[in-house]
Amino acid sequence: MRPKFLYLALKVLIAGVWLVNGLWCKVLNYVPRHQAIVSAIVGSHYAHWVTNIIGWAEMLMAIWIISEYKSKLNTATQIAAIAMMNIIECIVTPHLLLWGRWNAFFALLFILVIYFQEYWFKKTYLID
Repeated sequence: MRPKFLYLALKVLIAGVWLVNGLWCKVLNYVPRHQAIVSAIVGSHYAHWVTNIIGWAEMLMAIWIISEYKSKLNTATQIAAIAMMNIIECIVTPHLLLWGRWNAFFALLFILVIYFQEYWFKKTYLID
């Protein structure tokens, strides 16, 4: 496979994760566990609205990824958001997470894929 194709496939995969989690899981609420997690963190009164805001922000993240606008800033933002969300969730709501505290391990894998795609793959194959 060509490096450019692999780079683009990773970009679409990463954006897809953000899009599915934002639209399907949060905005359309097909995975109510997400709203339950938010409710445990910010309170049930604000959970619906905060979950929707997070969902829309995740969909915007997907668009930002595809646009490649300020991709290094985007990558840093993704890594920070994933790390912060998972630290908070592992401390406050581990019982609501799909894989419990193991979610942090999968989040780390996702962070590594994001980092690899931007800071190694793109640089190594001079894709711009």
